[in-house]
Amino acid sequence: MTLAGTLAAAEAAAPVESLDVVARMLKEHLGAASVSFLITDFTGSSVVRMGAAGSVETDEPARRITLRGTLYDDVIRTQRPSVEDEGEGALVRIVAPVTNRGDAIGLLELFLPVAPDAEVMREVGETAHALAYIVIANRSFTDVYQWGRRTVPLSLAAEIQHRLLPASLACEAAQFAVAGALEPADHVGGDTFDYAVDRDTVQLSVTDAMGHDVDAALLATLLVGALRRARRAGADLVEQGRQADQAVREHGRHGFVTGQLLRISLIDGTTEFINAGHPWPLLMRDGQVREITPKIDAPFGFHAPHRYRVQSLDLRPGDRLVMLTDGMLERNAHSLDLSDRIVRTRALHPREAARTLITAVLDANHGHLQDDATVMCLDWHGVGHSRRDADTGADLTDASAPSRTKRAAPGQ
Repeated sequence: MTLAGTLAAAEAAAPVESLDVVARMLKEHLGAASVSFLITDFTGSSVVRMGAAGSVETDEPARRITLRGTLYDDVIRTQRPSVEDEGEGALVRIVAPVTNRGDAIGLLELFLPVAPDAEVMREVGETAHALAYIVIANRSFTDVYQWGRRTVPLSLAAEIQHRLLPASLACEAAQFAVAGALEPADHVGGDTFDYAVDRDTVQLSVTDAMGHDVDAALLATLLVGALRRARRAGADLVEQGRQADQAVREHGRHGFVTGQLLRISLIDGTTEFINAGHPWPLLMRDGQVREITPKIDAPFGFHAPHRYRVQSLDLRPGDRLVMLTDGMLERNAHSLDLSDRIVRTRALHPREAARTLITAVLDANHGHLQDDATVMCLDWHGVGHSRRDADTGADLTDASAPSRTKRAAPGQ
């Protein structure tokens, strides 16, 4: 199996069958007893096994396999494959991450009759890497991948809210890694986050529309649409804020949206920031967390006269910046020391750190939030200290890379 051949075979198949084609190829090539793909759900806390196209019953909720404490969780968190060998006569199980630029799309799982050598692990790694691109290329043509990410039915407001998020919830580049996580409240509260990377900058936003349910989701749609329109037209941060503010004032039915806009130069690290009535971000540097306290301007859509000031943030290589909404500061989470959690999760990828922080807030509120909880986690490597964590394909070719265990994961 070659990477080009795998991609060509997937492209020749119908979008809903592309994963099945690759699974069959890998099964025949390696003599595997079975091959399957597991996709991460919206929450990032569980995975769903995607069956053959004809067996996917999309009229029922997907069967959820909770990640916490499982082998699957280990593989996603470490981004290293696992080889589970029970000894002579038993099938050998391989679980490999399916990831693109830090976005943990899912897992490739296969059972082999014999333990894999370095060449087999290289082929498994290449196939897993190809699967990430195959899912990304095909998910815009079919609802099957969306079905797999929905382990619970979504309300109309939640459906709108999820469609406002970036297609990939995490991204890695040489100078940075960023990831976001959102846990809707029992009645969706209008939170969103977004990012975009161009040749010279990375831009981030975290926003919180007033109200709940569909009204909040529609207000958030208006705000996100205005920000994206301005950003894609090449507007600077002040103009993005102005256009978003104007859109909400003119069409938002007297609603308003708090938010933060961040723009970082990938050339020299210069950082610009607008705070529109939003909770201050947190910065971790040298093992210490402190609250950044920029000047606060009016929320987007506020009818009193106001303007938006572009402020500078002092970002240095090695910093971790955490932007959040007020749902992360819920009154029921008073026992949660958020700064301490940020310190304790510093070794984790931003993707895992963001999910861990969200889970902690959810646990503190016994699984029921009064307001959406959203967090964006940015690791700034700097223009002269660049590194990449996402290229897991290289790790798979190293015979020392896979972890070997005798533990079975639930869901089998």
